[in-house]
Amino acid sequence: MSLIAVVEDDASIRKLILYALKNNEYETCGFACGADFFESVSSRIPDLILLDIMLPDMDGVEILRRLRKGSATAHIPVMMITAMGTEFDKVNALDSGADDYMTKPFGVMEMLSRVRALLRRAGPLQPDKKDESLLSEDGVVMDVRRRVVTVDGQEVTLAYKEFELLHYFLQNKGIVLSREQLMQTVWGFDYEGESRTVDMHVKTLRQKLGRGGELIQTVRGVGYKLESREKTL
Repeated sequence: MSLIAVVEDDASIRKLILYALKNNEYETCGFACGADFFESVSSRIPDLILLDIMLPDMDGVEILRRLRKGSATAHIPVMMITAMGTEFDKVNALDSGADDYMTKPFGVMEMLSRVRALLRRAGPLQPDKKDESLLSEDGVVMDVRRRVVTVDGQEVTLAYKEFELLHYFLQNKGIVLSREQLMQTVWGFDYEGESRTVDMHVKTLRQKLGRGGELIQTVRGVGYKLESREKTL
């Protein structure tokens, strides 16, 4: 049973989310502040985190950044749930490593759909016959089973969606991938985000890969492709 942590200081909203999750057979834990949440995480890592931004003791984005820096928590899927719905707020959260973003007020059915999509995508990788446990291109190496990425021998910490994007790019080297393809593959068919979500995740992925990020090229009007430097000279 998946454990879902809900960090929300509004007691009525927190209870509503926890009730909906429990009724759908998820194990849950709720927290009103970041300090209580981190104390709990030190003893048990959740499978998914629903995180508010405006909290009494620390900003939700700061909590997210701390999670992404920790080796044990870097790959936990995180969905921001907040009343702050401007484009800047969304971009800031996505750039900080959020996997999804839902604005209050929201529908319970939509929330559950997004929860299922995140948990499904976060499940253990089951490589098929065409998949390889090690994928690489021009200094970028991915160990699929260990979920480790290195660039020129240096390990790089990626958020869950960033890892999945890179995985898909490496599986389809030289192939132009549309934003719609990336949305369907990485976020799932029932993900209702905007195409800008893909752009923001590609941006952060490029930044984290450093020199390796140059391999991910923008194809204007279509999407992206991963191409070796030799083929672009």
